[in-house]
Amino acid sequence: MTAKNGEMLGIDVDELAVPAIYKLLVGAVVPRPIAWVTTLNPVGKVNLAPFSFFTVVSVDPPILLVNSERRVGLAKDTPLNAKREGELVINIVTEELAWPMHQSSAAPPPNVSETELLGIALAPSVKVRTPRVTAAPIAIECRLERLLEVGRAPSDVIFAEALYFHVRADLIADGKIDMRRLHPLARLAGLTYARLGEIMDLPAVGDAGAVHAIRSE
Repeated sequence: MTAKNGEMLGIDVDELAVPAIYKLLVGAVVPRPIAWVTTLNPVGKVNLAPFSFFTVVSVDPPILLVNSERRVGLAKDTPLNAKREGELVINIVTEELAWPMHQSSAAPPPNVSETELLGIALAPSVKVRTPRVTAAPIAIECRLERLLEVGRAPSDVIFAEALYFHVRADLIADGKIDMRRLHPLARLAGLTYARLGEIMDLPAVGDAGAVHAIRSE
Protein backbone atom coordinates (compact mmCIF):
# COMPACT_ATOMS: atom_id res chain seq x y z
CA MET A 1 0.00 0.00 0.00
CA THR A 2 1.45 3.33 -1.08
CA ALA A 3 -0.09 6.78 -1.00
CA LYS A 4 0.88 10.39 -1.45
CA ASN A 5 1.21 12.62 1.59
CA GLY A 6 -2.23 13.50 2.94
CA GLU A 7 -4.02 10.85 0.89
CA MET A 8 -6.19 8.42 2.84
CA LEU A 9 -6.06 4.67 2.26
CA GLY A 10 -9.21 2.58 2.56
CA ILE A 11 -8.60 -0.76 4.27
CA ASP A 12 -11.38 -3.34 4.44
CA VAL A 13 -11.06 -5.54 7.54
CA ASP A 14 -12.77 -8.41 5.68
CA GLU A 15 -9.78 -8.53 3.32
CA LEU A 16 -7.13 -8.70 6.06
CA ALA A 17 -5.54 -11.61 7.89
CA VAL A 18 -5.57 -11.45 11.68
CA PRO A 19 -1.87 -10.42 12.02
CA ALA A 20 -2.49 -7.47 9.69
CA ILE A 21 -5.51 -6.36 11.72
CA TYR A 22 -3.43 -6.64 14.91
CA LYS A 23 -0.71 -4.39 13.46
CA LEU A 24 -3.26 -1.73 12.51
CA LEU A 25 -4.96 -1.82 15.91
CA VAL A 26 -1.83 -1.59 18.05
CA GLY A 27 -0.43 1.14 15.82
CA ALA A 28 -3.62 3.19 15.80
CA VAL A 29 -4.84 2.85 19.38
CA VAL A 30 -1.88 4.48 21.12
CA PRO A 31 -0.49 5.11 23.60
CA ARG A 32 -1.78 2.34 25.84
CA PRO A 33 -1.19 2.00 29.59
CA ILE A 34 0.39 -1.20 30.84
CA ALA A 35 -1.14 -3.43 33.51
CA TRP A 36 1.63 -5.43 35.19
CA VAL A 37 -0.46 -8.15 36.77
CA THR A 38 0.44 -10.39 39.68
CA THR A 39 -1.53 -13.58 40.34
CA LEU A 40 -0.91 -16.76 42.32
CA ASN A 41 -0.22 -19.96 40.40
CA PRO A 42 -1.46 -23.43 41.50
CA VAL A 43 1.56 -24.01 43.77
CA GLY A 44 1.30 -20.59 45.42
CA LYS A 45 4.09 -18.87 43.51
CA VAL A 46 3.64 -15.41 42.02
CA ASN A 47 3.03 -15.07 38.30
CA LEU A 48 3.84 -11.66 36.81
CA ALA A 49 2.88 -10.57 33.29
CA PRO A 50 2.33 -7.28 31.40
CA PHE A 51 -0.78 -6.46 29.34
CA SER A 52 -1.33 -3.35 27.23
CA PHE A 53 -4.94 -4.05 26.28
CA PHE A 54 -5.95 -2.41 29.55
CA THR A 55 -8.41 0.29 30.58
CA VAL A 56 -11.07 1.46 33.06
CA VAL A 57 -14.66 0.44 32.32
CA SER A 58 -16.58 1.53 35.42
CA VAL A 59 -16.22 3.86 38.41
CA ASP A 60 -19.07 2.65 40.62
CA PRO A 61 -18.03 -0.02 41.31
CA PRO A 62 -14.44 0.61 40.13
CA ILE A 63 -13.79 -1.98 37.44
CA LEU A 64 -10.75 -2.35 35.19
CA LEU A 65 -10.42 -4.45 32.05
CA VAL A 66 -7.38 -6.51 31.11
CA ASN A 67 -7.43 -8.44 27.84
CA SER A 68 -5.21 -11.52 27.60
CA GLU A 69 -4.74 -12.95 24.11
CA ARG A 70 -4.35 -16.71 24.03
CA ARG A 71 -1.20 -18.41 22.79
CA VAL A 72 -1.90 -21.11 20.18
CA GLY A 73 -5.46 -21.29 21.46
CA LEU A 74 -4.41 -21.79 25.08
CA ALA A 75 -5.26 -19.37 27.89
CA LYS A 76 -2.32 -17.66 29.57
CA ASP A 77 -1.49 -18.14 33.24
CA THR A 78 -2.91 -14.79 34.34
CA PRO A 79 -6.59 -15.40 33.48
CA LEU A 80 -6.35 -19.02 34.64
CA ASN A 81 -4.90 -17.94 37.99
CA ALA A 82 -7.37 -15.08 38.36
CA LYS A 83 -10.30 -17.41 37.70
CA ARG A 84 -9.07 -20.04 40.15
CA GLU A 85 -8.12 -17.63 42.96
CA GLY A 86 -10.74 -14.96 42.29
CA GLU A 87 -8.20 -12.15 42.63
CA LEU A 88 -5.30 -10.28 41.04
CA VAL A 89 -3.19 -7.17 41.56
CA ILE A 90 -2.68 -4.59 38.82
CA ASN A 91 0.67 -2.80 39.14
CA ILE A 92 1.21 0.41 37.17
CA VAL A 93 4.41 0.50 35.10
CA THR A 94 6.64 3.58 35.07
CA GLU A 95 9.67 4.49 32.96
CA GLU A 96 12.17 3.07 35.45
CA LEU A 97 10.35 -0.29 35.44
CA ALA A 98 10.47 -0.64 31.65
CA TRP A 99 13.18 -3.29 31.45
CA PRO A 100 11.98 -5.70 34.17
CA MET A 101 8.41 -5.32 32.83
CA HIS A 102 9.60 -6.10 29.30
CA GLN A 103 11.58 -9.14 30.53
CA SER A 104 8.53 -10.48 32.35
CA SER A 105 6.66 -10.78 29.04
CA ALA A 106 8.62 -13.96 28.27
CA ALA A 107 6.90 -17.25 29.06
CA PRO A 108 8.94 -19.29 31.57
CA PRO A 109 8.24 -22.98 32.24
CA PRO A 110 5.06 -23.83 34.19
CA ASN A 111 5.15 -23.06 37.92
CA VAL A 112 8.24 -20.88 37.54
CA SER A 113 7.72 -17.45 39.09
CA GLU A 114 8.76 -14.46 36.98
CA THR A 115 9.38 -12.48 40.15
CA GLU A 116 11.84 -15.09 41.43
CA LEU A 117 13.45 -15.49 38.02
CA LEU A 118 14.01 -11.74 37.58
CA GLY A 119 14.62 -10.87 41.22
CA ILE A 120 11.59 -8.56 41.45
CA ALA A 121 10.72 -7.70 45.05
CA LEU A 122 7.18 -8.15 46.31
CA ALA A 123 5.17 -6.54 49.08
CA PRO A 124 2.09 -7.90 50.87
CA SER A 125 -1.40 -6.83 49.89
CA VAL A 126 -4.14 -5.89 52.34
CA LYS A 127 -7.39 -7.37 51.01
CA VAL A 128 -6.11 -10.16 48.76
CA ARG A 129 -3.50 -12.92 49.17
CA THR A 130 -1.68 -12.00 45.97
CA PRO A 131 1.30 -9.70 46.63
CA ARG A 132 2.08 -6.52 44.71
CA VAL A 133 5.32 -5.35 43.05
CA THR A 134 7.22 -3.30 45.63
CA ALA A 135 8.71 -0.88 43.10
CA ALA A 136 5.39 -0.07 41.41
CA PRO A 137 4.32 3.41 42.57
CA ILE A 138 0.66 2.43 42.18
CA ALA A 139 -0.80 -1.03 42.77
CA ILE A 140 -4.49 -1.93 42.74
CA GLU A 141 -5.73 -4.96 44.62
CA CYS A 142 -8.66 -6.50 42.76
CA ARG A 143 -11.18 -9.27 42.93
CA LEU A 144 -12.24 -11.01 39.74
CA GLU A 145 -15.61 -9.53 38.78
CA ARG A 146 -16.02 -11.72 35.70
CA LEU A 147 -14.02 -13.44 32.97
CA LEU A 148 -15.29 -13.44 29.39
CA GLU A 149 -14.14 -15.07 26.17
CA VAL A 150 -14.18 -12.57 23.31
CA GLY A 151 -13.42 -13.00 19.62
CA ARG A 152 -12.78 -15.96 17.35
CA ALA A 153 -9.43 -17.00 18.86
CA PRO A 154 -10.71 -16.20 21.57
CA SER A 155 -9.13 -13.78 24.05
CA ASP A 156 -9.72 -13.92 27.81
CA VAL A 157 -11.08 -10.60 29.07
CA ILE A 158 -10.63 -10.03 32.79
CA PHE A 159 -12.97 -7.61 34.55
CA ALA A 160 -11.29 -6.74 37.85
CA GLU A 161 -13.01 -4.82 40.65
CA ALA A 162 -10.64 -2.54 42.56
CA LEU A 163 -10.68 -3.17 46.31
CA TYR A 164 -7.63 -1.32 47.60
CA PHE A 165 -5.15 1.20 46.15
CA HIS A 166 -1.48 1.50 47.11
CA VAL A 167 -0.18 4.90 45.97
CA ARG A 168 3.26 6.36 46.65
CA ALA A 169 2.70 9.32 48.95
CA ASP A 170 4.41 11.95 46.80
CA LEU A 171 2.17 11.14 43.83
CA ILE A 172 -1.15 12.11 45.34
CA ALA A 173 -2.71 15.39 46.44
CA ASP A 174 -6.41 16.17 46.96
CA GLY A 175 -7.17 12.63 45.79
CA LYS A 176 -5.54 13.21 42.39
CA ILE A 177 -2.50 11.50 40.88
CA ASP A 178 0.23 13.89 39.72
CA MET A 179 1.10 12.75 36.18
CA ARG A 180 4.22 14.92 36.17
CA ARG A 181 5.61 12.85 39.04
CA LEU A 182 4.30 9.43 38.02
CA HIS A 183 6.12 9.11 34.66
CA PRO A 184 3.98 6.19 33.40
CA LEU A 185 5.25 4.03 30.56
CA ALA A 186 3.02 3.50 27.52
CA ARG A 187 2.98 0.71 24.96
CA LEU A 188 3.01 1.49 21.26
CA ALA A 189 3.40 -1.22 18.62
CA GLY A 190 5.80 -4.14 18.47
CA LEU A 191 8.72 -3.64 20.85
CA THR A 192 8.22 0.11 21.06
CA TYR A 193 7.25 2.00 24.21
CA ALA A 194 6.80 5.69 24.98
CA ARG A 195 7.04 8.28 27.73
CA LEU A 196 4.31 10.85 28.27
CA GLY A 197 6.40 13.71 26.89
CA GLU A 198 5.06 17.23 27.26
CA ILE A 199 1.80 17.42 29.23
CA MET A 200 -0.84 19.85 27.98
CA ASP A 201 -3.54 21.45 30.12
CA LEU A 202 -6.68 22.84 28.44
CA PRO A 203 -9.35 25.08 29.96
CA ALA A 204 -12.51 23.43 31.22
CA VAL A 205 -15.40 23.38 28.75
CA GLY A 206 -18.97 24.05 29.73
CA ASP A 207 -19.52 27.63 28.72
CA ALA A 208 -19.06 29.66 25.55
CA GLY A 209 -16.03 31.49 26.90
CA ALA A 210 -14.04 28.32 27.48
CA VAL A 211 -14.93 26.96 24.04
CA HIS A 212 -13.88 30.26 22.45
CA ALA A 213 -10.58 30.14 24.36
CA ILE A 214 -9.80 26.68 22.99
CA ARG A 215 -10.64 27.68 19.42
CA SER A 216 -8.48 30.78 19.72
CA GLU A 217 -5.29 28.90 20.59
